[in-house]
Amino acid sequence: MKKFLAIVAIAAFMTSCGSGSSTETTTANDSTTTTTTTTTTATAPVDSAAAAMSDSAKSMANQAKATVDTANKMMDKAADKMKEGADKMKEGADKMKDATKK
Repeated sequence: MKKFLAIVAIAAFMTSCGSGSSTETTTANDSTTTTTTTTTTATAPVDSAAAAMSDSAKSMANQAKATVDTANKMMDKAADKMKEGADKMKEGADKMKDATKK
């Protein structure tokens, strides 16, 4: 989970700060000023990082689901054992109650 959060943080930083670069050039000709803005984007690395994060997220979700399913099964087994134990205790208490009445 720590690695996933680190990857998300790095990806967010890269997309917010490094997704494009902007250069501004001002040229003075006589009394006319021309401004040229060039924007370049590097979408291929961002797209591949997003795909890798998506794959990682899906893998982690599948592993978490399997872990939750296993935990639920174990909790169900433990609950069944506790119920069996409680039933035995109740039977024992009933026997003691009957024995003291006689």
